[in-house]
Amino acid sequence: MESFTKLTAWKEGLSLVKQIYKLTKEFPPDERFGLTSQLRRASTSITANLAEGFSRVTPADKKYRYIICRSECTETQAHLLVSLELSLGKPEEIHRAIEQCHIVGKLLSGLIYSQERKTYIP
Repeated sequence: MESFTKLTAWKEGLSLVKQIYKLTKEFPPDERFGLTSQLRRASTSITANLAEGFSRVTPADKKYRYIICRSECTETQAHLLVSLELSLGKPEEIHRAIEQCHIVGKLLSGLIYSQERKTYIP
């Protein structure tokens, strides 16, 4: 594969980022440096670390970055659940974003697993 942008995980991660940005636009202004910032940073870290992992050479390096991606995905989900509990956004949009986190997380788990089966030969 020639580019990380061809990965389904990256495409779905980008979809999550878009959902997060749309959702957090509706958050109260006093959350700009709180959950809005946390959600945006965590979700964009998924795609950034995925791109970085894609460019790594060894399966172990790739796997490590993909694990970080999955952790960022879980962090995003946790922030979404807090947002839901605090009634900061439309519940249906938050639930949709949580479902997108599940989709991205499963794809990232697949990438992690795929790297576990590879052997690096320089």
